[in-house]
Amino acid sequence: MHLRNWLLIIAVAGISFGQFSCDNRQQGQAAQATASAKRPVITFAEKGIYDFGTLTEGDTVEHVFAFTNTGEFPLIINNITASCGCTTPDWPHEPVAPGEKSSVRVRFNSRGKSGEQSKTITIFANTEPATTDLQFKAMVNPKSDSGKTS
Repeated sequence: MHLRNWLLIIAVAGISFGQFSCDNRQQGQAAQATASAKRPVITFAEKGIYDFGTLTEGDTVEHVFAFTNTGEFPLIINNITASCGCTTPDWPHEPVAPGEKSSVRVRFNSRGKSGEQSKTITIFANTEPATTDLQFKAMVNPKSDSGKTS
């Protein structure tokens, strides 16, 4: 009988410990969800692919992608990469406070390019997800050869 009581106590303790562990996991998941909800959020004013239209080979154009930090903590852009050396991004290197507006300026040099061009700029920041892509396109026509004789 004494052994049965000990087994009962051990079984109840084991079930209680298992329930406690489950509660900790749920609390951890809830805390992570709350932290994610409060992270910085980069919200761009325009959606979709920006179209530079038709360019002549050699033209350099730029566009400003305006955004707002709609999160609850300062937004920090760590880096921005472009899919091509012909594209140069410029971004704020200081934190963007919650509710504050800023922008990413993208410069595209069409020298040596022809036809339909589609480029991607990837922003690495302290957001969730950690990367955000901006895209643009342009139709690049060849430069006229008016200086040549036939």
